[in-house]
Amino acid sequence: MQYRRLGRSGLKVSELSFGSWVTYGNQVDTKSAVDCMAAAWDAGVNFFDNAEVYAKGMSETIMGEALKQLGWRRAQMVISTKFFWGINDGPNEKNTLNRKYLMQAIDGSLKRLQLDYVDLVFCHRPDPHTPIEETVYAMSDMITQGKAIYWGTSEWSADEIRAAYEIAERHHLHKPVMEQPQYNLFARERVEREYARLYADIGLGTTIWSPLASGLLTGKYKDGIPADSRAAVKGYEWIAERVTDPAKVAAVEKLRPIASDLGCTISQLALAWCLKNPNVSTVITGASRVSQVHENMKALDVVPKLTAEVVKAVEAATAG
Repeated sequence: MQYRRLGRSGLKVSELSFGSWVTYGNQVDTKSAVDCMAAAWDAGVNFFDNAEVYAKGMSETIMGEALKQLGWRRAQMVISTKFFWGINDGPNEKNTLNRKYLMQAIDGSLKRLQLDYVDLVFCHRPDPHTPIEETVYAMSDMITQGKAIYWGTSEWSADEIRAAYEIAERHHLHKPVMEQPQYNLFARERVEREYARLYADIGLGTTIWSPLASGLLTGKYKDGIPADSRAAVKGYEWIAERVTDPAKVAAVEKLRPIASDLGCTISQLALAWCLKNPNVSTVITGASRVSQVHENMKALDVVPKLTAEVVKAVEAATAG
């Protein structure tokens, strides 16, 4: 495992990291979480990603209990959470980034995670109804209070990120350090083009999610939806629609011979392709079984095999 700096910050995160979206509280219990996290840790993973909204707080609760059982030194771990959607229905408790919500949300997450602080905290989506200045002050105060170390955004536009950065700089506040965008062979525009100037201009780091396009880039959906897949989870029907798109399923099949020639799986090829991008700080992987963790980690061995010729073939196969 190699470790990359999170943008221009001094924080080092493992190239491959481990996230709990969909799985924790929906597909796995605490024992499975402990087993999967331990397998990732043994492979060198130091960053574990979470969010308040995942399984309505249950994901944080499960991860908190798993961390307690695993007993790792706090200084070794990089733990994140994210805020926007909320887990309650009050007018200041959902779909907002106002100061009142954020100050309460961080306390709730820390309690569920059984931690004194998180390393990374994200604004999970932009909030058009709250002034960016109010959000920036709240996130900066969260860091000043010692409840988080770095803050950033998730799926914000380049203009919104730049606005937040400039507000923080103007008022001498803690600046946003990272963004968590979707990035995979079928979703490239934002990371490769929209954010292009932000990497050099403000030192933006990225913790990319859905590198396998919700499982589409595993190749396992060519014959339908397996019962044990995340696309079969109730409430995630939109994933089922995405991973069964005939054109994309056909494109994934074009990757099969390329992966075979490299001696890897389609998913390992897709993860390795993400890692080839120098502006990717870490690739968040997910797993509900230890065997999946082991398979994902083997993507590290594929990266050196991705010559310019191989990359060209991979991108041609999945071009829309």
